[in-house]
Amino acid sequence: MKRDGRIDAKQIGGLKRLRHLLPLLAPLHTVGCERDSAGNRELHFDEYVTLVLLCLFNPMLDSLRALQQASRIDKLSEQLGVKRFSLGSFSESVRVFDPEKLKAVVHQLAGELRPVNADPRVKQHLSQSLKIVDGTVLDAIVTVARAAWLPFQDGSVKHAWRLHVNFDFDAWCPDPDGVELTDARNSGKSDEKHVLRSKLKADCCYLTDRWFGQFTLFNDIHAIGSSYVCRVKENSVFTVTEERLLSDEALKAGVVRDAVVSMGRSTKPEARPDHAIRIIVIEAEPHAKRGGRRGRTAGPGNRGTIVIATNLLHVPAEIIALIYRHRWAIEIFYRFFKQILGCRHLLSQKPEGILIQVYCAVIACLLLNLWTGRRPDKRTFEMLAFYFMGVASEQEVIAHLNRPDNTGVKLRAREALWKKLGF
Repeated sequence: MKRDGRIDAKQIGGLKRLRHLLPLLAPLHTVGCERDSAGNRELHFDEYVTLVLLCLFNPMLDSLRALQQASRIDKLSEQLGVKRFSLGSFSESVRVFDPEKLKAVVHQLAGELRPVNADPRVKQHLSQSLKIVDGTVLDAIVTVARAAWLPFQDGSVKHAWRLHVNFDFDAWCPDPDGVELTDARNSGKSDEKHVLRSKLKADCCYLTDRWFGQFTLFNDIHAIGSSYVCRVKENSVFTVTEERLLSDEALKAGVVRDAVVSMGRSTKPEARPDHAIRIIVIEAEPHAKRGGRRGRTAGPGNRGTIVIATNLLHVPAEIIALIYRHRWAIEIFYRFFKQILGCRHLLSQKPEGILIQVYCAVIACLLLNLWTGRRPDKRTFEMLAFYFMGVASEQEVIAHLNRPDNTGVKLRAREALWKKLGF
């Protein structure tokens, strides 16, 4: 940026990439104009989405005022069809925009997507679509009463929203039908289990953590024709009905127990499992869970084992262990969403505006996949960001994408070095 804070038109590059998206956004132009009988609305839904996407792809535009400054550039207006806007109109316009309309754009882009994370070992034994379910807190300075979190026991107060996501592992992006924004309490209607129950689909395998370990939720997933792989507490009580022998492959994967069990005898009859549950126990390194407030732990870690409950009775135990290892994909996505795409900073504090920004982030992930043919990562996003800033050329982006991926070789070399040193 120049010394006086102005943005040079040369720093807004790569606009032709976004221009290809404009025909998909064209049906959004009339959304929210039902009551505009005078026809004087200046900021339309498609223009709003274009501006948010430009902000996501250009790290130089790190605030709403920077985005407003960029909208004054003639080059931006000519190529993307957006005009200068006021901060007030940008803030209030989300009240009439329907974020659900963006699902059609996401579905259309997803239809052109090819799977980038298909694991042949998982696909060989699991025909269902693997959905990783979790939620994350979006911190915000808000005045909306329903976004106020209850005070913690230590006296601190939190004001935030909770984003619930069903992450499609094969496509490496959230399922647009599985995205929901609630308050951050994680109880009642905002409970992650309640939100997942309302988003269930048939022929899916839901991969979850310990919070989702609820027998009635297991029954609902089983009844709809889907499966689950859920981590449960290490002290879970069950009665073994069939103890299974472990194969050599299962032992190599760290599996120490495989059994079909009966659970829930201490609960009410209507809350007990109505199907057979399989327990897989995997050996793990003991550790305390990090991330608590004021130096405290965030919850129970593990004492040397990971206990998994599933209704996949005929899938090899080592494949169940492999499926659970993929649960961290959603944590990687949340880190990409917040830190790389810059969604720690919310352009709007209203729930409609936050959802629009979330869907735009999903569209950004899809575009990165379609443009590069690979899973979005930090280095690729940085190169595309340089391209959108007008610093890197298209040839340099292509050269980056054509570089050989030696990640696996480097990891194996590092592990061999640690073993050679005796660690």
